[in-house]
Order: sequence, then C-alpha cells, then structure tokens
Amino acid sequence: MQQLVIPLTAIEATDAGRFGPKAANLAALGRAGLPVPDGFCLGAEIYRTQIRALGLEADARGVFAAPDRPQARRHALAMKLGLLDQPITPEILGPLLAARRTLVGKTGALVAVRSSALVEDRFGSSFAGQFESFIGIETESDFITAVRSCWGALWATRALRYMATHDIDPADTAMAVLVQPLVSARASGGGLSQTADGGMLLSATWGLGSAIAQGEVTPDRYELSRHGELLGITAGRKDHSIGCIHRAEPTTQLVSKALIVEPCLSQPQAVELGQLLRMAEDLMGMPVEIEWAMDDTGFKLLQARPLHMEQAQVPDEIWLHHPRLNGHPAGIGWGTGRACVVNCECELSRIAPGDILITKVAGPALSEILTRVAGVVAERGGSTSHLASLARERGIPMVLGVLDATQRIPNGSMVAVDGVAGVVRWMH
Repeated sequence: MQQLVIPLTAIEATDAGRFGPKAANLAALGRAGLPVPDGFCLGAEIYRTQIRALGLEADARGVFAAPDRPQARRHALAMKLGLLDQPITPEILGPLLAARRTLVGKTGALVAVRSSALVEDRFGSSFAGQFESFIGIETESDFITAVRSCWGALWATRALRYMATHDIDPADTAMAVLVQPLVSARASGGGLSQTADGGMLLSATWGLGSAIAQGEVTPDRYELSRHGELLGITAGRKDHSIGCIHRAEPTTQLVSKALIVEPCLSQPQAVELGQLLRMAEDLMGMPVEIEWAMDDTGFKLLQARPLHMEQAQVPDEIWLHHPRLNGHPAGIGWGTGRACVVNCECELSRIAPGDILITKVAGPALSEILTRVAGVVAERGGSTSHLASLARERGIPMVLGVLDATQRIPNGSMVAVDGVAGVVRWMH
C-alpha cells in the first residue's frame, strides 16, 4: 500500500480519479509553482481496501438500494460505525503513520486532515461544507480518528441527501484524504476569479478561514479588475477569529474593536492575491473559487474549485421604488417571495416552498432548505462561504452580510433578492 500514500508534490497526486479533485487541483497548482502547503494524499484505493477489510460492501450497496428508509438508515449507520469504530487494517496503518511522522518531522506543525472525495469540487457538485476537515491534529490517535472520520463523512446524512439530489450513489464512489501541515494563518479567506461585472472578488478575515466558510463573520470584500487593479475595499465585521498559534490547538478568540473593521490585507497584498487567483483560473482553464491563508511567509492556496456564475437580471421597475439593503452577493440568481424571518434552526419548519429565508447565520447545515426557498438573506457571511457555493450551484439567489436583516425586513413581506448585485428589496 506504500505507493498509495504519496506526496502532494508527486505527479500522481494530480489524478483526480485516485485522489479526488480537491487534492488533484492543489497538486496541479503546486507543480505549476503556485504556493501550496506541503502534504500527502491517501488514495481512493486505501478507502476501498478498508471497506473490504471490514466486510462493508453489502452495506454500502444497501444504502441506496434498500426497499425502504429504515433499512437504508441501518445500512448507512453500519457504514458510519464501521469506518469510525473499527481499526484501520495493518497494511494501511503502517504506511499512513510513517507518512504522518515524516510530515511532522519536516514541518514541525500540527496537521490538517481533509476530505477529498472523488465526487466533490466538480462543476455541478461542489459538496461545499458537506464533508469533514479536521485542523490542529497533534497526537497519533487523534490523527487516526480524523482519517476514519473523513472516510465516514461520505455516509453522513447531509452528504447522502446531497448525493441523492445529484443522482450519485455513494457505493460507486470513494473518499480520498488529504493531509497537510496547518497554516499558522494571520488572515484567511476566499476568492472568485470572475464576477458578473467582469471583475474579481476576494474576501478576508482574521485567523483561520473556517469563520468565513461557516458564515460566522462578515468578511472584508476586495474588488479587483480582471487585470488585477484594486478597485475598492469594503471592511467587514470580523468580531471573532479562529486563532492559530504554533503547536497549539486552534481556538475562537474575540477581535479587538479596532480590528473588527480594519481590513486584513493591505492594497499590495490584495493585488498579489488577485494575481494568484488569476493564475489559478488560467491553470484550471475555467472560472474558479479559491480558499487561501496567509502566514508570516506569505500566501498559501488551500483549495480551488469550479465557479458557477451567471449574468445579472434587470429588476422590474416596481422594485426600484422600494427600500433596499446591500450585502455580499452569492453571485447568481434573482428571486422573489414571502419573507420568512428565522432566528433559530428550530424554526426552519416554518419555511414554506418559495419563501425567502431571512436569518442571522447561513451555515452549510442549511443546505437542505435550498431545495425549498426562492432565496436566502443572512446578516453574516460572505460570497465565498460554503453555503454561497451551494447556492450558486443550485441557482438560488443569496445575499450575505446584510446588517440587521432580521430586524429590518418584516416577516411576511414580499422580498426580492438579487444574488448578482448583492441587493435585497422589500415591499411594506
């Protein structure tokens, strides 16, 4: 099995059919000279070998083939429990732990263990936020647990629902895993290589980027031209960060009042990151969405996936005469509907088909409601959050980072959401 645990720098790592698009895209960027953290990949063959060793092939097939839901749930539970609780077969475990020891010895850093499913980060099926990643892993036992949890994430309820809507049978695919040193990030964020007006967009927050991905903060917004000229900076509201101190587990920290609205990137840094974004687009041959982090040595690219965009729609004249709020556009769609103001996930059952969801935080856990709503507005989050990626994929208009949206937009009012321009309007 040694050949199946390979460095991210190896040419084999660019094979998405073995290591998943997430790992393969990063490997390709790194081989082209773009800044990518070191690491290694566990191939899909390793996952399949573990499935066979545990005797789970029948349960894997039974999840989508079962005649009723109770049986399907039992098969899915058997998959999750088997992958999470049963030992990793020795032929896999030895090379896996040896690769980890080499990486830790080389970098001296804690590690990140990331899913790289064969079906994610593709055009039409990004799976943004649907699987698992674990950061700040220090001990060998925690590392083993993280790897098994990434395998088991393929059988999580939300991932299975997502696959069902895309006609993907989990038994026909596999979960590769990407292991990298944790970047001691001063700032992190995302980027869109194309916007509806022909430019590029960057987002940034303090510390690690999970606060953006989960929609917990409103990040800074940097608009650039296609030529890399910085056109404008809109400071976000970054009241907390996920801190990363060398050799210490990341923790949530409050941000000082001065830094809440202080841009994370200088103008030259934003221009430099814009150049990396454009280079990633050129290498992948399509518009891309990236995740990045910046430590004391500079920028590191953490992910690159295909980007869904569409042209702006001209609103009906009647909407131009009603109140408006501005925010971060998800980059796609125009929708109208009845406002359903939700302050807690326990209220999601109130959302009727065709409603516009108005909420405080739009995290990836809300992905299941995207099939019902005509649009989403949230007080926090930015254009590169996981839920924004899923909304673009489904063609659902979304505007995030809309200050006091749940208080200013009346429940039950008619709302229009412009996911391209980042504008929300409502009728009293």
